Amino acid sequence: MKYMVLIAGPEDQRDGLAEQDRAAAYQRILGWWDQQTKSGKVLEGYELQPSLTATTVRRDETGNVTVTDGPFVEAKEMVGGYAIIDVADLDEAIELVSGWPSSGTLEIRPVVNQG
Repeated sequence: MKYMVLIAGPEDQRDGLAEQDRAAAYQRILGWWDQQTKSGKVLEGYELQPSLTATTVRRDETGNVTVTDGPFVEAKEMVGGYAIIDVADLDEAIELVSGWPSSGTLEIRPVVNQG
């Protein structure tokens, strides 16, 4: 079963880290990513640019479109990346995501099968 994992946390959580500590954090994340990709559980995913680069498009019920700079909502935690995973069930998804090597919030959602 495929799930999308939304990876969120404070965008500035690594700002106060020394360069050496920041590099070590990325190494842990890249190691986890590589291991899960090789196992076939992570199909794809990317880190996202900061929320200040976001563009939000809103379309109301009458068809009017509004385009604004910035994220959809203001929050302390922002989505910073995502992964598409392929596992047997939600329990396996939770087990996989529980091994994420960094702090933050990871939201797991089933992908709708269109075919």
